[in-house]
Amino acid sequence: MTQPPPTPSADLAFALRLADAADAVSLPRFRSADLAIETKPDRTFVTDADRDVEAEIRSRIAAERPDDGFFGEESGREDRGARRWIVDPIDGTANFLRGVPNWATLIALEVDGTPTVGVVSAPAFGARWWAETGGGSWGQRAGEPARRLRVSGVQQLEHASLSFQSIEQWDQAGHLEPLIALTRAVWRDRAYGDMWSYMLLAEGLVDIVAEFDVKAYDLAALIPIVREAGGRFTDIAGSESAWNGSSLATNGALHDAVRETIAASRGH
Repeated sequence: MTQPPPTPSADLAFALRLADAADAVSLPRFRSADLAIETKPDRTFVTDADRDVEAEIRSRIAAERPDDGFFGEESGREDRGARRWIVDPIDGTANFLRGVPNWATLIALEVDGTPTVGVVSAPAFGARWWAETGGGSWGQRAGEPARRLRVSGVQQLEHASLSFQSIEQWDQAGHLEPLIALTRAVWRDRAYGDMWSYMLLAEGLVDIVAEFDVKAYDLAALIPIVREAGGRFTDIAGSESAWNGSSLATNGALHDAVRETIAASRGH
């Protein structure tokens, strides 16, 4: 029998309601003919759906959690003490605007600098993943019961599957040689992209995910899901922070070997 998820805390239940509200805004705009697209100063794209989803989430947080801080990709940061909601309204905007279904809303609650609640809602996939500290990691697809997520048991790099996001990311970060060394060390390498790579890791289908040029709103919601599934999540240097611009998520067993491979190839 499938194990049901535990009763969510008030914070996780609220985050799941926020995800419902986000989906109600984003999904009708997906593949719409009148989607408005702009280029931001950092040369990334933003759509009217990104802004509308974030505005909806932020207004609900202001109404129901007025003492909490907020950090969103589109509307910025407002700190109010130890608790802060971190939101990426549409992770994978480039996919969204091209009609590719690999995109999601990311919602996290950070307490004293640590992400404790994470929700990833991907309505075009008909899928959602969530976790809170101590409550396990869970996933659900439309019409199916929620299922407990666990990372793989792969122990050696030569048997591992790696998702590295993009060659350009690693090259611009000065880590092209480490990426090549890592791809040579593993069994299989792919770039599944964005939040999906990390969800595949939590489901035990990928063993290593690493990328550069990422912000806290790209990562915070993913961290509890990976960790509660039994994985490890740090930056490339090994620091357990979502704020340092890089990420390394593994099934835990491979973490040190990945870091050693990257460090060794950097020395050449």
